[in-house]
Amino acid sequence: MSLIYLILLALVQGITEFLPISSSAHLILAPEVTGQADQGPLIDVMAHAGSLLAVLIYFRRDIGAVAIGKLALLKGRMTPGGRIALLVGASMPPIFIVAGGLVAFDLVDTLRSPLVIAIATLVFALPLWLADRYGRQVDTLETMSFRQAALIGLAQLFALIPGASRSGVTMTAARGLGLTRQESARFSMLMAIPVIAAFGLISLIELARTDGAAAGANLANGLIVAGLSTITAWAAIAVLMKLVDRIGFLPFALYRVALGLALLAFFI
Repeated sequence: MSLIYLILLALVQGITEFLPISSSAHLILAPEVTGQADQGPLIDVMAHAGSLLAVLIYFRRDIGAVAIGKLALLKGRMTPGGRIALLVGASMPPIFIVAGGLVAFDLVDTLRSPLVIAIATLVFALPLWLADRYGRQVDTLETMSFRQAALIGLAQLFALIPGASRSGVTMTAARGLGLTRQESARFSMLMAIPVIAAFGLISLIELARTDGAAAGANLANGLIVAGLSTITAWAAIAVLMKLVDRIGFLPFALYRVALGLALLAFFI
C-alpha cells in the first residue's frame, strides 16, 4: 500500500469522522474510486484510533472532568463531570450488544457494499435536516435527561450501516430530542470515545491473528494513518464546533444527497 494512498485514507478519515457524512462510507469507497485494493477493517480502525486521539485532545477538559467525576461517584458525590460520564454510559449498551454480536458471528463486513452506502447516505440525509430544522434548541449536557441519552444510544445502532454515519445519526437524534446544535455535536463526539476504543481493541485482536510479517506491515501502515488522521480530525472538530451554530446541518444533508445520487449513478 503506497504512502500516498495511506495519506489519502488519513485525510478522508480525519475530515469525515466527526462530520455527519459517514467516515466509514468514505473509507470503504476509497478503494472503489482509486482502484486500490480494499485496505481492510484493520486500517479502517487504526484510522479511527487517530480520530479517537484527536477527540481526546480537543475535549481534554471534558475528559478531565469526567475522570474526576467518576472518582467522586465512587465516594457517593455527583459532579457535572460524573453526570456526563453516566449520560454517555446510558447511551452505550445498544451499540456494544449489537456490534458484539456482529463481531462474534463474523458479520462485520456483510454490509460493506457501494449500494448499501448509497442508499444509507440518501435515506439518512432527510432526518438530519428535519431534526435540525424543527428540533428545539433548549437542552445542554447539563440539562439533558438519561432518557434522552438512552434514545440517542438506540439511534446509534444505525451507525452499523455504512453510509448512515455514527455522528450523523447521533446528532440527528440529539437535535430531534431538543439539544442545541453545539451540544448535539459535543455529546456525539464524547459518545465516540468508548465506541472507537472498543473497535480499537478489536483491531489489536485482528492484528494478533495475522502472521508476524503481515502484522508488522499492517501495524506500520496503520500507525501512519492514525497519526495523520489525528491532525486532520482535530482540525475538523475545531471547524465544526465553531461553525455548527451558524451553518446548521443543512449543508451536510445536501452533501449526503449529492453523494448518494452520484454513487447510485456510478455503481448501478
